[in-house]
Amino acid sequence: MGRVALVTGASRGIGRGVAMAMAGAGYAVAANYRSDDGAAASLEAEAGVGTFKWDVSDYDACEAGVAEVEAALGPVEVLVNNAGISPDKFLHKMAPEVWRQVIDTNLNGFFNVTHRVIGGMRARRFGRIVNMASLSAFHPSFGETAYGAAKGAVVSFTKALARESVARGVTVNAVAPGYIDTDMVRVAPQDWLDNLVENVIPAGRLGTVGDVARCVLFLAADDSDFITGATLDVNGGQLMR
Repeated sequence: MGRVALVTGASRGIGRGVAMAMAGAGYAVAANYRSDDGAAASLEAEAGVGTFKWDVSDYDACEAGVAEVEAALGPVEVLVNNAGISPDKFLHKMAPEVWRQVIDTNLNGFFNVTHRVIGGMRARRFGRIVNMASLSAFHPSFGETAYGAAKGAVVSFTKALARESVARGVTVNAVAPGYIDTDMVRVAPQDWLDNLVENVIPAGRLGTVGDVARCVLFLAADDSDFITGATLDVNGGQLMR
């Protein structure tokens, strides 16, 4: 059995692609999800990974969930913080509870899960943490005040945790996808997507979940131990920093 990897928000989209890629690479994968039992069941059947249901925005649920994962597979050695929501809305029209939901899932959720595994990683002197940021951390779109704020904070969280963890053998990096061909992006009007591909993304296409998953695999590898505090852009050249 390969190293134990926990991927949050793994029932759909990027998280699903990452979980499947890691399973294919030999990791023992625990796929966390919040609510979509059908998608979780199909992931189990397709990739042979274990699925674990809890809401990452709930700290106590994370404590119980990580304990369940480790009882089933062993200590978590690789964590991919991916769970997130994106209810786009202009700030002046945003209800306070929507702001809190985005921050609680997209930022506090990263703390909640990481807090449960970082101590063990440090004690064992090995760990890989990959945080899913976003193009929106650096160039948010209209209606992304909450989402952009959370993803920007994820980048800072990554850098700070990397600095305090690397001497204990734990690397912490981020991946910042641009527009990836997932259900979340495909709800946009087709003419808007066509303009995006033709005039905005230099690569001339949407990204794929495979594009993102390959980056996660690279950062999660044992021999990526000299890379930490980095944010890897995966956006087809849309934003070059």
